[in-house]
Amino acid sequence: MRTLVIIKPDIVGSGKIGEVISILEKNRLRIVAMRMEKLTVERAKEFYREHEGKDFFERLIDFMTSGYCIPMVVESEGNTVEMVREIIGNTDPSKAKPGTIRYMYGTNLPMNAIHASDSPDSAKREISFFFGSEYC
Repeated sequence: MRTLVIIKPDIVGSGKIGEVISILEKNRLRIVAMRMEKLTVERAKEFYREHEGKDFFERLIDFMTSGYCIPMVVESEGNTVEMVREIIGNTDPSKAKPGTIRYMYGTNLPMNAIHASDSPDSAKREISFFFGSEYC
């Protein structure tokens, strides 16, 4: 099973990309596709369209377009979506469990270090958005 992960601009800018990738790989996740991208406002709004109208939407778009991010497709033998969500921790870094990526590297919302698909359906949509359906 595959899912999408995005290393967010705060981690890219802080030079911690390798540390985050290392955590994913140590947890037996394989990177299938990866690239660095600077999202345009239009592309960020399209990707996060499900959050449009929520109080944090504009802040999220501003943050995600503030620098480069690294979308990647990862896979594992089991339920990859669930596995990745466990490794990255709660969306709010202040509520994330110790040892999770967001606990270690997240600052606040939306600067929470990493994005991961929240369901298999989201994973397919999000993977297709960045890499095309052949990676789903």
